[in-house]
Amino acid sequence: MDYSRIKYSVANRIGTITLSRPEKHNALDDVMVSELTSAFTGATRDAGVKVVLLTAEGESFCSGADLEYLQRISKYDFNQNLEDSTTLMKLFLQIHTCRKPVIALVGGPALAGGCGLATVCDFVLASRETARFGYTEVRIGFIPAIVLVFLMRRIGEGRARELVLGGQVIGAEDAFNLGLVSRVVPAMELERSGMELARDLVSKNSGSSMGLIKELMARVPGMSTNEALDYAANLNALTRMTDDCKKGIDAFLKKEKHTW
Repeated sequence: MDYSRIKYSVANRIGTITLSRPEKHNALDDVMVSELTSAFTGATRDAGVKVVLLTAEGESFCSGADLEYLQRISKYDFNQNLEDSTTLMKLFLQIHTCRKPVIALVGGPALAGGCGLATVCDFVLASRETARFGYTEVRIGFIPAIVLVFLMRRIGEGRARELVLGGQVIGAEDAFNLGLVSRVVPAMELERSGMELARDLVSKNSGSSMGLIKELMARVPGMSTNEALDYAANLNALTRMTDDCKKGIDAFLKKEKHTW
């Protein structure tokens, strides 16, 4: 598929999805959401992809919704708005539940929906000097409704309340202290650090195991304690029967280093 808002490439079992609207600060519109959905679908289905990198061109990671797009949806009726909101919800859920680790490299502002994109990723690496994070929707009379579901799980309700009600923009270190960011690195080392992490996940970890862990984490929050434990015990038993587990245990017992 030809993309106009993003770029997608695969090398060394790493799928790289790049937001490519630098002249618009990589702002989101319906076209970009559709293209991101397509790219993540492709990466998920591609057996040659083990880890996904989400990055961006230009000074911004993603500034949120495109202004022209906001003007357009302001004229939508409820059903049109619901359809559009559901499309965004499906993208966030797709990234969050992708059975392959997703790493966001944030080298500039990630605001509103752009901050949402980072939030639903498994790892968020941020530039110490230039990354900024904020749920600024309240400043324009809007709400971060969809991503709030994921944000509360990531950093807890109290900290989420502070971010979304305050609408303030924070730096990388503050975002790290809140639990929104996984690692803060110098701007010049962001890409290298992201690739190093991706290569480590590719070479050192079982893809089957990482996928099952993500499945477990996606399902457990909606279960009671007993249901979650029953589900975890069943998944534990099934995992022991996978080829990856058998190979991993065999290598461990033989004191051999296994490359996945």
